[in-house]
Amino acid sequence: MSDPLVTQAIADGRVPPGITAQYLNQSKDASAIVGIIFVTIFASCVVAVRLFSRAFLLHRFGLDDCLTVASWVLFIPFVGLCIKLIRLGSGRHFDYIQYVLDMPTIQRTEVLDFVAHILYTTSLLLCRLSGLAFYHRLCSVNPRFLLAIKIVFAIMIIGYISQLFLIILHCIPVTGLWPYTFQPDYDKYRCLQWGLVYSVNSAVSLACDLFLFGIPVLMIRMLNISRKKKIQLGGILLPGILVIGISVTRLVFVIEGQWNVDMSWAYDPMLAIEVTEIGATLVALSVPGVKPFIDKFVLRRNILSEDDTKGHSRYGDQSTSQRGDIALHSLNLRSAYDGRQDHLRENEHEASAQGFGNFRTRNKFGDDQSDNSVNGILIHVDFQVKEVSARRESNAHAASQASSSTS
Repeated sequence: MSDPLVTQAIADGRVPPGITAQYLNQSKDASAIVGIIFVTIFASCVVAVRLFSRAFLLHRFGLDDCLTVASWVLFIPFVGLCIKLIRLGSGRHFDYIQYVLDMPTIQRTEVLDFVAHILYTTSLLLCRLSGLAFYHRLCSVNPRFLLAIKIVFAIMIIGYISQLFLIILHCIPVTGLWPYTFQPDYDKYRCLQWGLVYSVNSAVSLACDLFLFGIPVLMIRMLNISRKKKIQLGGILLPGILVIGISVTRLVFVIEGQWNVDMSWAYDPMLAIEVTEIGATLVALSVPGVKPFIDKFVLRRNILSEDDTKGHSRYGDQSTSQRGDIALHSLNLRSAYDGRQDHLRENEHEASAQGFGNFRTRNKFGDDQSDNSVNGILIHVDFQVKEVSARRESNAHAASQASSSTS
């Protein structure tokens, strides 16, 4: 399909000989927009289900949920700016930008890109902080995990400030433009290369993802559960590892966009990857919150809210839960640096005997968290892990056999 802007530019003599209309009409805009819209709708649906589950099924709405909402609120206008930039021609061939677009349109796209990436960086930070708040809710009773969370928090804040300053101060004097060499105002500014700024920002973003999603890896590794259960739990806590791959892909597109001659041709895929990065992070961190919704409306399990439990496990008594299920907060994390394994096992068996009713305290966000362990971690999240039941059943069977032999 012929672009009328291309036809007009050729008619006006603005296009040099050798550059064909067919080449200038090439576009990846439609596929990029479709991909962006799909990711946005999917991520928004997952976040909505997570918030519904937390607010109305569990009657708990913590700091991590508030940060997720804030991230999503910034995510939506970022998506709108991405689509606007694509429609203005920012992702077409570089010759299209130079010879077809007029100067006011080029300057407009530069300012929109400037604003969009401030939104992108801030939305991603809030999303990661939501993940940190979630991990804090799980394991804040463990001093070393708590220290790790504080260190990662500091790294994220320092990284965000660095990213923000690079974007805002990319030119002296400060401007929202990213002037090309062919623009009339190019000599008025001393600017860093667009690709250099975004490559550094992408590398910082990748490092933050590695730190953030490294926490649940260590958490699962220290759990006193079987390998099979660790794999099952990893399926819920570790989808964020996929975000690391997305961050690497973005870095590749940024490098390609800056150091290729046709630099703008990688811009559409880069915007799609950036939307996917935020969307995938929102989805990955929302999976545990979505699990109660699936339990109630898909698997038809009985989910008890905070108001219903009154001192029992959030998923209810053993009689109301599916046989063999226990809440994850009853599981100990073993510590490689701690020698109190026997003490932790005694706590675990005592909790099993008491139906986990005494393992709960209230934190200020209304979530359950154990304070019975010093160096172990008794974590509580919004899903179940099948464990201990087989052991309990086998113990009951052994006791029954012993009773029969005695009689």
